[in-house]
Amino acid sequence: MKVKILRQVLTMSKYAFYGIFIQGFLCSMLLASNSKAQLSVSIEEVYLSVNLHDAELKEVFNEIESQTAFMFAYSRELVNDQKRIESFVHRGSLASLLREISQQTGLRFKRVNENIHVSKKGLFAPQVEEVSMGFLQEIKVNGIVKDVKGAPLPGVTILLKGTSTGTTSDMEGHYSLNVPADATLQFSYIGFETQEVAVGNRNSIDITLLENISELEEVVVVGYGTQKKLVSTGSVNTIGGEELQKSPTTNLTNNLVGRMPGVVALNESGEPGFDGSQIRIRGSNTLGDNNPLIVIDGIANRQGGLARLDPNDIESMTVLKDASAAIYGSQAANGVILITTKRGKKGKPTVNFNFNQGFNQPTRLPEMADAATYATMLNEIDMYRSRTPRFSDEEIQKFRDGSDPWYYPNTNWYDEVIKPFSSQYKSNLSVSGGGEKVRYFVSLGTNREDGYYENSATKYTQYNFRSNIDADLTKHIKVSFDVSGRQENRDFPTRSAGSIFRGLMRGKPNLHAYWPNGMPGPDIENGNNPVVTSTDATGYDQDKNYYLQSNLRLDIQIPGVEGLSVTSNVSFDKNYRFRKRFETPWYLYTWDGSTLDNNNEPVLQKSKRGLSEPRLQQWSENGYNTTLNMIATYERNLGNHFFSVMVGTEAQEIRQDNFDAFRRYYISSAVDQLDAGGEKELNNGGEAWESARLNYFGRVSYNYREKYLLGFVWRYDGSYLFPKESRYGFFPGVSLGWRVSEEPFWKDNIQFIDDLKLRASWGQTGNDRIKENPRDAEFQYLAPYEFGDGYVFGVSDDIKSIYIPRVPNTNITWEVANQFDIGIEGQMMQGKIAFEFDYFYNQRSNILWFRNASVPGTAGIDLPQENIGKVVNRGVDGRISYAQQAGNWGFDISVNAGLSKNKITYWDEAPGKPEWQRFTGHPMMNDPNNPDLYYKAIGVFNSQDELDNYPHWEGAREGDIIFEDVNKDGEINGLDRVRIDKNKYPTFTGGLALGITFKQFDFNMLFQGATGGVQYIFTESGEIGNFLQEFADQRWTPDNPNSEHPRTFNRNDEYWVANANTYWLRKTDYLRLKNLEFGYNLPKSLNEKLKIQNARIYVSGYNLLTIDNFNVFDPETTSNSGQYYPQKRVFNMGVSLTF
Repeated sequence: MKVKILRQVLTMSKYAFYGIFIQGFLCSMLLASNSKAQLSVSIEEVYLSVNLHDAELKEVFNEIESQTAFMFAYSRELVNDQKRIESFVHRGSLASLLREISQQTGLRFKRVNENIHVSKKGLFAPQVEEVSMGFLQEIKVNGIVKDVKGAPLPGVTILLKGTSTGTTSDMEGHYSLNVPADATLQFSYIGFETQEVAVGNRNSIDITLLENISELEEVVVVGYGTQKKLVSTGSVNTIGGEELQKSPTTNLTNNLVGRMPGVVALNESGEPGFDGSQIRIRGSNTLGDNNPLIVIDGIANRQGGLARLDPNDIESMTVLKDASAAIYGSQAANGVILITTKRGKKGKPTVNFNFNQGFNQPTRLPEMADAATYATMLNEIDMYRSRTPRFSDEEIQKFRDGSDPWYYPNTNWYDEVIKPFSSQYKSNLSVSGGGEKVRYFVSLGTNREDGYYENSATKYTQYNFRSNIDADLTKHIKVSFDVSGRQENRDFPTRSAGSIFRGLMRGKPNLHAYWPNGMPGPDIENGNNPVVTSTDATGYDQDKNYYLQSNLRLDIQIPGVEGLSVTSNVSFDKNYRFRKRFETPWYLYTWDGSTLDNNNEPVLQKSKRGLSEPRLQQWSENGYNTTLNMIATYERNLGNHFFSVMVGTEAQEIRQDNFDAFRRYYISSAVDQLDAGGEKELNNGGEAWESARLNYFGRVSYNYREKYLLGFVWRYDGSYLFPKESRYGFFPGVSLGWRVSEEPFWKDNIQFIDDLKLRASWGQTGNDRIKENPRDAEFQYLAPYEFGDGYVFGVSDDIKSIYIPRVPNTNITWEVANQFDIGIEGQMMQGKIAFEFDYFYNQRSNILWFRNASVPGTAGIDLPQENIGKVVNRGVDGRISYAQQAGNWGFDISVNAGLSKNKITYWDEAPGKPEWQRFTGHPMMNDPNNPDLYYKAIGVFNSQDELDNYPHWEGAREGDIIFEDVNKDGEINGLDRVRIDKNKYPTFTGGLALGITFKQFDFNMLFQGATGGVQYIFTESGEIGNFLQEFADQRWTPDNPNSEHPRTFNRNDEYWVANANTYWLRKTDYLRLKNLEFGYNLPKSLNEKLKIQNARIYVSGYNLLTIDNFNVFDPETTSNSGQYYPQKRVFNMGVSLTF
């Protein structure tokens, strides 16, 4: 009896959950029973009389049902939410009655045969709709739906083919439905194949659904192989290549933002060729290199990396976040990203062509003060310095009204340099297919992107190709050969983007960018006028990169030994880089302010700026990666027991050679070769380095009836970075899983959750990538020798010197990460809802860092790094999604989020350091080399009385920032600086993706947000540069004495500019419309006429809207003064064709 009651409670809970979740998106569940209807009559011809007072809506429906043969179908929640009807009198047709109810309630009525479906009315939906089914004689069909074992299947969707009319099977698999005699029914259920059955005048139809093997056997990519998703015990997230193609960017790292829980991608720049994102998996875990390991088609550390891969070539991207990464050992402590490229499938050739054209602009540019405001603020500086104001009121008015542009310009430097839109385009052509023995995928792609600048010298161009071929040599032997290549051309002006945008930030509005006659105006500093330095007038900087990746793979199924296979990969990657920067002098124009020609026009003087003569710098890099691995796998099913054992070994060698040269004193800029340079001050240089790794690894997987799951991975890793005694490390990982939904007590009582899995894991990974530049970490256990300046012996013999730059550390060893993870994942409502949530704890020890605090740096030599640092990082991440298909409509929505917070548990602190300045026990800072300590800004001195009664910096005056006296000693000094437990990386990130399809139309939208980060923002302002308009509007003045913001400042003359303080810290929290796309697929009939398989046109956008309080720059900036190339917004249109 108790079990029965529990079952009833759970069943009721299930239906309540259904109603809450899908309300507003779907038609209501069918609650009314079927009855015989007069199908030949329209509801416009059905008349009735209704007279009710103080009645609920369902009472109105009951009255209608009592007078007619129609039945209402609606959800309880939808009707119960309606207010009571005080008085309702109607005499007329049923159609007019329903329209009257719709006006009062906002409900919509759709008559299908004898059923009237009730739903919320959409914006453009009719109040009453009548769908004719041909007025055929209906029959009542009932039956039961079972699986192949004879077990009833609850929740099976039964639809009348071609309509949205249908029902679902009950808890015992029974269903009942009125349909025309010649109808066809569709039966669909997650994990089973959809079946269609013709009714054929039958009143009873029992169905046995067959399992959908492709769904049940869905696999996820893991280290050196794949696993059934059903029995995977790791925290693994996967997105398909089609998702990555939705963002119209030229850098793949930007496509990850907001799509996977726990994956943080911080886009620091929009500069073509350098517009990638910094990727963090579950936040920052170490004081050294936090970048994840990138593995492409099973090979780690491939030349060219992740950023420039063509999304059209990618089948899937998988992120390993927990102990599952331990199989990659010493390189996996920060997580692993696995890229799988597309391969051919058996079938006739399929040709895909994709092209899109985009138009870019900065997401945000700072608003700078105009000339009149700037002149006023310079006068304030003069007032604070007790000097005569440099501008009169009349001159300031001329700046404002533009009456004398030669003498009193009002220049917006950003408008002069940045054009409204720059362009980009991407295209890809691929062919795939195959026969019985050979399958192929071949792809060609190109993209090009221009810079923001008018007359821009900034361009990025890429060409890429890929060929993946699989061949079955025999029944047991398969060989695969992959080759891909890419050319990246980056063209830039000789001045960096940081230098150009620094010029824009500092551009004084009372100076000319261009003179009124169109000639470029004077420089801001050292010849830097951005209208010129952003073009090729200063020379050129060309950077060309070439990558070639190849892999030969052999798969052998061992004959006579069931389940035993051997796989071998031989990979060879090659890269070549050639960069050439040829700098030439450029010319600007100045005016002395008085010299005029015969027409009383100012006479400008042409003057050389920049370098005194042309100079050439040239670099080349030549490198290769070679990887060889051998893997043996044995899998067996023994009754209800399944186990898999994999062991392997891998060796990798990397070599790089570099060359550089410098020449100057060129006679002319017409010749830009090394041999044309002068003999003086020339320089040639070169270096080479190599690295090697050897490791062994394995994985053991076991499950009992796919219910109890066990996984074990290990790696015995060797790294060239450590001495022989500690060169090898053993890194294990253990994971457990329990599919609770497979237990009898669950199946009998909690059937609305289709699948529920609990999992836990622990893994230990190493980290030998202790510096972002691997060369900075090389051979620290040895005493290195470097070349110093030369010494002259005799008359002219220049002899190089050799010196030891640092003390070796012979005890250097692995950085170690202990990772703990507890997770839950499952599916509900026949797979319509999927969810996963994880808690993680990452404990990092043996972090290499300098003991600079407790050991005085007076030895005259750099101290070695030691394994002394400790950090912990913990948090949660998860994802929940819902998908539904109903007739011509499709809908899906997913939400993902991740929260991570780190803390330093050991840091080398100086003795006697105040507690509020210690780093142990606090989050990591932006730059461990420059620990962030700030004076705490608590207000602005608004009066002399405040100055007299609170400790202040010497020389402070009204309008200056108040620093808190933290240690209460009555003085403001370095001991009052405090820790700020935030940095540029957000602690919380999330994304919301929405997709809707209707017939040939599709709509996709992605929102992405982040909170918990901060950025330090201040500008080079005053006599050396302009002010932000925001600061100008809010600044303290004698006329605005109650402002919370300080007075006008000059350079860093004021103590509250020269000393880091919290006033300049800004929160970078934001919510962004990351991606928006509308698409239309041509109808099948038109495709047939055009002799194509499919055609789709679309428009899309990227970074379209940002909601934040950062205001000045893009909230993802990592520049503290706007001296960087801003992130980009993209408006895009494209076409996809399949032949």
